[in-house]
Parts: sequence; structure tokens; C-alpha cells
Amino acid sequence: MTHTVVAATLAILVSGFLIVPSFAEDPIAMSIVIKDHKFDPEELKVPAGKVIELTVDNQDATPEEFESATLKVEKVIAGSSKGKVRFGPLTPDTYLFVGEFNQATARGAVTAE
Repeated sequence: MTHTVVAATLAILVSGFLIVPSFAEDPIAMSIVIKDHKFDPEELKVPAGKVIELTVDNQDATPEEFESATLKVEKVIAGSSKGKVRFGPLTPDTYLFVGEFNQATARGAVTAE
């Protein structure tokens, strides 16, 4: 190989390592607590157009299922433990969620602004 071909090949390989396309932004980290079969806070305000990673801290002794048809998430969180759900990016709107096992008390909303 000539020096020109070697240099060109090396330049292409190096540029592939230096140019890192960003296909997705880092998610916005948020958290919510389940205690006494209720969510705290009951309403989360999130930025529209961003992916959200929500840590659900279940402080009750019993399991709870974080569920939302509009957010397209469903996750069982064991008692006295934490779990994560990801959703978005969201358009500006309000999205309801429930604790599937305690729907009468465990209710909330995510508002994307």
C-alpha cells in the first residue's frame, strides 16, 4: 500500500471514533414515592420532548404496580424496594397513572410542559 492509501484509511478509522452520533439524549432523572398506598407527589411536572427515567420508591411493605396506559408503562415494584420506569419523549399534555393494586388511593399524573 502506498502512504497515501494508508493515511486515508487511518484518517477514516480515526474519524469514526471521534465522531460519535447522538441518537438519544440522556434521560431526565426523577423520583416518586409510594407510601400508605399513595403516590408522593401526586403530580409530576416534566419537560415535554424529553425521555424521563422515573425511580419509583415503594416504601410500603406490599408490592405495587406503577401503570399508565397513556405513558405505555407497567412495572411491579416489590414492597420496600425501588424500581425504574422510562417513558417519553412526551408531547405537552397530562398523562394519568395508577397503582394497579390500590387504584382507589394510588393515583397520579405526569404533566409535560
